Amino acid sequence: MAHILLRGILLASMMIAVAAMAGDVPGGKKELAPTGSLRVGVVAAPKANVFFVAIDADGKPRGVTVDLGDELARTLDVASEFLVAHNSGELTDALERGLIDVAFLPVDEERKKRVAFGPVYVQFESTCLVLGSSGFKTVSDLDRQGVRVAVEANTTTGRAAAGVLKLATVVAVPSVGEAIEMLRRGSVDAFALGREALVPYQADIQGSRILDGYFHRTGIAIAVPKSGQGALALVSTFLNEAKASGLIRRTFDKADLRSTAVAPAD
Repeated sequence: MAHILLRGILLASMMIAVAAMAGDVPGGKKELAPTGSLRVGVVAAPKANVFFVAIDADGKPRGVTVDLGDELARTLDVASEFLVAHNSGELTDALERGLIDVAFLPVDEERKKRVAFGPVYVQFESTCLVLGSSGFKTVSDLDRQGVRVAVEANTTTGRAAAGVLKLATVVAVPSVGEAIEMLRRGSVDAFALGREALVPYQADIQGSRILDGYFHRTGIAIAVPKSGQGALALVSTFLNEAKASGLIRRTFDKADLRSTAVAPAD
């Protein structure tokens, strides 16, 4: 009972903090949710994790970023709507064009030119999944002529892989599902993604393994259009409060991601 009461107090405190910020920033709430509802971008994949969502039988997205989007909408006292994309590149395009109001995106220098980032809520490193029949042990082993590495198109991991692999061929595909099927068929030698995101696919493909080493390390952060300084202030307050109150931790635990660490406070 005391735990439930404490959770309620923490949530109320977060709502008050965001509401106060909305009042302090001229037009802040209107800037963040100009249509009267909060349009949140998420990315679907066969397996959900701290970034990807799964699609339920009724067609609704489910996962960490959905829960965080719903919570942000509640603090603003507006409804949430979700745009489901195939990859983070599509979300970046949608955010830049004003088709969505907020998203949670991996951070890299190219993406910083196009959207405004608030705080990071989780950190990750990108590596590769390979079949058990391959001789690859580390990421650096992949950089050979004739090796084909699948990446999601227009993504942070895709750009990092292309920057590291000088001899191998980087094959851009639209979605995680397509990349996994290409790996199963042997159409590519490896698939690049976040290490933790690859774990459930490794379990599905007998004998497959995740390579040692990584292409890069970065974080996943809350993001808004570049022109929205009031919106950026609001979502930054929300995310920092969500980390401090334990909301991010509870959201990870609800998704059975208990071993995933929440990014430290900014």
